[in-house]
Amino acid sequence: MLIPIRYLDLFSSSTIIMTLLALAGLSLTACQSLPEPDLEATTMPDTQTLKTDQGTLAYDLQGEGPLVIMLPGLGDLRQSYRFMAPELAAAGYTAVTMDLRGHGETSVPWDSYSTESVSRDLLALIDHVDRGPAVVVGNSFSAGVAVWAATENPDAVHSIVMIGPFVRDHEISLIQRVGMTVLFNGPWKIRSWLWFHNTLFTDEKPEDHDHYRARLRANLSEPYRFDAVKGMIDRSDAEVEARLAQVSQPTLIIMGTLDPDYTDPEEEAEWIAAQLNGEIALIEDAGHYPQAEKPEDTLHALMPFLRNQGREGSPPVTSQAGD
Repeated sequence: MLIPIRYLDLFSSSTIIMTLLALAGLSLTACQSLPEPDLEATTMPDTQTLKTDQGTLAYDLQGEGPLVIMLPGLGDLRQSYRFMAPELAAAGYTAVTMDLRGHGETSVPWDSYSTESVSRDLLALIDHVDRGPAVVVGNSFSAGVAVWAATENPDAVHSIVMIGPFVRDHEISLIQRVGMTVLFNGPWKIRSWLWFHNTLFTDEKPEDHDHYRARLRANLSEPYRFDAVKGMIDRSDAEVEARLAQVSQPTLIIMGTLDPDYTDPEEEAEWIAAQLNGEIALIEDAGHYPQAEKPEDTLHALMPFLRNQGREGSPPVTSQAGD
């Protein structure tokens, strides 16, 4: 995710410095009232692991049927899909969520946090689960991961669902880069991220939102975790954009109409859909994380796409009398 602190362009240099200091102070106080992490409040099924040649990936799996793998955005946890995954499993899918390298319960550190390297993790997990090809659902940064994996190994990826996707570079001024440097370095960096992460939601936050943020804060406070976040922020999506024309899989772009990461979310969705000949589903009044803010609406957009692409969920297995 590239951080759009667009309003900084409106100020003089001295005002910018004062604004950044104020934001740093705001981020320090914004998290002081968070509760202690309640792991039960944002729980997922038992964590499973996959060892690779560079580290250990953490994921969970529930359900039987066509494979759907869900990846969160950078600076986030696989629990971002805590509402959607069990519903997909109940609908007859194998629902898998994976922590990105350096995040959640994956190991740290890693030698690279590039889109390409995370796509290798995704392809390794698809192969490991052995229920593919997979429908890959990628939020934000991970939409680019899905594109990379789909073009690198088309046989492994059946279709792509992008939620609030970043798949091309957006213009960022020098002032914005300075702002990002100030906010995401120094002793306030984790609280700055949590403050920023919170701004990407609308007022309709999940009931367990504070517990989720507390869990995220605890995770990012572990050694090397925030290095992964910064490594993914400091990237270019130019190579991802170059690969869009190579994507042959059906694609669905899900975009919150109030996503603050874009000047015009609908326009961005239309641009991406034009590159991929993809479908668009707009989630009204949702921000950057509709899978957490409005999971029912997001599932309502996702399920017809899955069915139309021949990924009908398997009927649940029922026991027979006398078994």
